[in-house]
Order: sequence, then structure tokens, then C-alpha cells
Amino acid sequence: MLAGMEHDQRFKALLRTFFAEFLLLFFAEWAARFDLTKIEWLDKELLAGDSESSPHLLDMVARVGVRHPVEGYHAEAETPWLVLVHIEIESADQTTRIKPRMPRYYHRLRAEHELPVLPIVIYLNVHLEGIGEDVYRERFWEFEVCTFRYLYVGLAGLEAVEYLHGDNWLGVALTALMRIPPDRVAWLGTEALRRLSQAPLSGQKRYLLAECVQAYLPLDETQRQVYDRILQSEPYAEVRAMNKTIFDEGLEKGQLLGAQRIAFALLEERFGGVSSALRKHLESLSLDELSSLTRRIYRAASLEEVGLGGLKD
Repeated sequence: MLAGMEHDQRFKALLRTFFAEFLLLFFAEWAARFDLTKIEWLDKELLAGDSESSPHLLDMVARVGVRHPVEGYHAEAETPWLVLVHIEIESADQTTRIKPRMPRYYHRLRAEHELPVLPIVIYLNVHLEGIGEDVYRERFWEFEVCTFRYLYVGLAGLEAVEYLHGDNWLGVALTALMRIPPDRVAWLGTEALRRLSQAPLSGQKRYLLAECVQAYLPLDETQRQVYDRILQSEPYAEVRAMNKTIFDEGLEKGQLLGAQRIAFALLEERFGGVSSALRKHLESLSLDELSSLTRRIYRAASLEEVGLGGLKD
């Protein structure tokens, strides 16, 4: 079963990059109503807790333009018309944990932003009907007090082979999370990578999609051997070249994260903390720039001497 912060962050990065493709793949009728050239991500959307609940960091909230006003929310003459699309990524193998949370998230988003909200849950380990609408109900004995509906994608309930040959590249990558015949896991993974290696995409987009396949493909030891053997054959030369690029970029990314952690730790030790502005600045630096900065931190007596005085709290 898939779980953990690493999976959450990987999936969020994937959806941010391929948000339009996600909507077109699973909710085409809704996508047709959106202006997908106008997307603004509300980073780290924190809902403040009240006296009985703790704060919660929502997975993903996008402010999106729409082509027509939502009845009851938008005045006809008002432009541009905006809505929120709220997505929760659920790695548990049941729906009981996320379902009662969805209406709470919805009402707080509505109250804070005063915009219509479309709620969606992506289940990584739940089948349901593959794609559909789920309902959460609250009752006072037999009296139904509240009914809340949301859209969902149950990736484990979708047939991988059907999406493998589609023209949506996100769909090709997500086949690793879908229902795969047990004797075709290795073949499907290598075929998905072969298609992605030939896709007309930027290197970064191809990297994200291929990493998704490699991270989520459910290979056991026997299937891993078959998978490796297929990749060594001549038709998969482009995949091997792509994998080498992914490995090199992954190594560089790991080195970059390590350098950032060192800089954060040194700044906290020497100068008593890292402001949000300073953290954002460090995250924008290259590996060489971080190495130079670290050397300055060692020698400096203040943030001003490091050259970061303007980034204090």
C-alpha cells in the first residue's frame, strides 16, 4: 500500500504540472467549463483550527477561471469568474478517514474565499467505481441532517491497459497505480516508459511522468527481473537513455536538498532561526550558490555579513 510524505509530495508536484491534463482525463465535462489558462495555486492552504479542532494543511487548492458564472455565486456582469478546485490525495485503503473531513474543508474554504468550491478526492489505494461521485451523510438517528457530495478518482479501480495507449500523457504515467493484470506488470511498466520517452514534452515534464511510473509500479522480485530484462532489449534504448537522465537529475536534486538542509542548520545555529523569506530565498539557489553561501555563513558574524540581512523576520 502506498503511503507517506514522499508519495504525497511526488503526487502533488505531478498534479500541479499536469492539472489541466488531470481534469481532461477524468472530468472532461467539468474541464470544458474551466478556463485552464487561469490557474493560481493557493500554497500551503492552512485552515485555522477552532477551539475543538487543530489546524489542517489542505493538500491542493487551485483558484481557476471559469467560462460561465456559477449560478447562485457569480453575478452575471461580474468578470472574471473564479472558482476553487480542492483536491485531497488519500493513500489509505478505505474512505472512512477522509469522508467526514471533506464537508468541513468545503465550508471553511467557502467562508474564507467566498467562491464556489469543487471538491475532489484522489484515492491511491481504493477502487470504488474508478471515477464517480461519493456521498457523506450525517444523521440524527433516522433524520438525515446533512448530505455532502464530492467527485473522486479511485485509481486502483481503473484498467491500466485502457489508459496506456491513450493520448493523455498523465494517464500513461498513472497506469502504474491502476489495475494491472498480474502477469503484465513488467510489460506495462516498460511500455509506459517507452511511450513517455517518445512523448513531445519538456525534459522536466517527462522526468515527472517517468518518475511516477518507476515509483509506483508494483514489481515483486520476479517481475523486477523481467522488467530489467525487457529494458535491456534494443526497442528500449530510448528508455535507458531517459532513465540515465532521470538518475542524474535525481542525484543532483538529492545533493541540492542536502545543501539546503546544511544551510538551514547553520543559519539556525549561528543566527537563531530562518525566516520564511530567507527559506524561500535559499530554496531558489543553485547547488554552487548554496556551497558559496555556506562558506560565507561559517566566516560571518551576522546575517548582514552573509549578505542576507534584508531577509530577516
